[in-house]
Amino acid sequence: QVQLVESGGGLVQAGGSLRLSCEASGRTFSSYAMGWFRQAPGKEREFVATISSSGLNIYYVDSVKGRFTISRDNAKNTVYLQMNSLKPEDTAVYYCAAAGSSLGNWAPRAETAFGSWGQGTQVTVSS
Repeated sequence: QVQLVESGGGLVQAGGSLRLSCEASGRTFSSYAMGWFRQAPGKEREFVATISSSGLNIYYVDSVKGRFTISRDNAKNTVYLQMNSLKPEDTAVYYCAAAGSSLGNWAPRAETAFGSWGQGTQVTVSS
């Protein structure tokens, strides 16, 4: 497993942007698919975006398509979530997660596929 630390959350007005970062410990980051999830108050945690270890396969939840971009820098052991055109409904605690696999193009979307999780970072979008 890897240790994950998120950063970059904060308070932003609707229409603004934030970039979340998630830094992983260990030397095998490049072998992990990485995902972002979020949990709004009173709601279940939901999938936001995922990127395969190769970086070639990426998926998003429909509600963020065209606004959010997931990327990774394996040299820095870091995965990013660039969030543009933020809406109040994007308010949530955002978590990054890692899924280990030998399949370079695997980009899971189910929570159960991810074995390591960060502590979360709060994103608040005001109207």
